[in-house]
Amino acid sequence: MIIIAGTISFDPAKRDALESGFATMQAETLKEAGCEAYDFYLSRHEPGVVFMFEKWASDEALGSHMASPHMAAFGTVMGAIGIKGVDIKKYSGATEGPLF
Repeated sequence: MIIIAGTISFDPAKRDALESGFATMQAETLKEAGCEAYDFYLSRHEPGVVFMFEKWASDEALGSHMASPHMAAFGTVMGAIGIKGVDIKKYSGATEGPLF
């Protein structure tokens, strides 16, 4: 299992462009083999910050995603939202179980 999680800081005035681009990206990504979760959450208290979370079955599935046409198209969106910072991490080899 592979987890991708982190934050992107962007120009808050570009929020609509990010949301539109991500909606398209998410719809296509969730169709991919090996994609178990793919979402983003805009910060409620910090305008211009988005939290990303992805869950993949394998490195191969993630690699295919990174090479997909919709990932390339999303790169254009990312270039247009005034990125101020990126802190996204990959966690691999995790085990999964209930918290409580």
